[in-house]
Order: sequence, then structure tokens, then C-alpha cells
Amino acid sequence: MAVIKSKDIAKMTEAEMNEKIQELKIELIKARVTVKKGGKAKIREIKKTIAKLLTFKNKLSKLGAKK
Repeated sequence: MAVIKSKDIAKMTEAEMNEKIQELKIELIKARVTVKKGGKAKIREIKKTIAKLLTFKNKLSKLGAKK
């Protein structure tokens, strides 16, 4: 389950985002082990989801710094 929609990410707290990022990183490691079985698409999907979470997290921190 690597796909998370943007609206779901927007509802998450920073702690939930950190937890989800850690879960996805572990899932990415597991997917890299099984890449020989044709899991390249799954790896790409996990990386994109991690990037999306980090982007939202950075937006939140920048908004918090401006206030």
C-alpha cells in the first residue's frame, strides 16, 4: 500500500507523516530485495509516495516558520 492521495496526506499530522515515511522506507528496502521478481514498478511507486510525503511535510514546516 504505497499510494496515498494528496488529500489524505493533507489531513495527517507531522507525527503521522514521519511514521508513514519510516514505514515506506522499510517497505522500499523489502521491495529492493525482491526486485528480481519484477518489482521495479513498486519501487518507483514507493519512492514517489515518500517524495510526496516529504513535500507536504516541508510545506507545513515553511508555513509554520512564516507565522
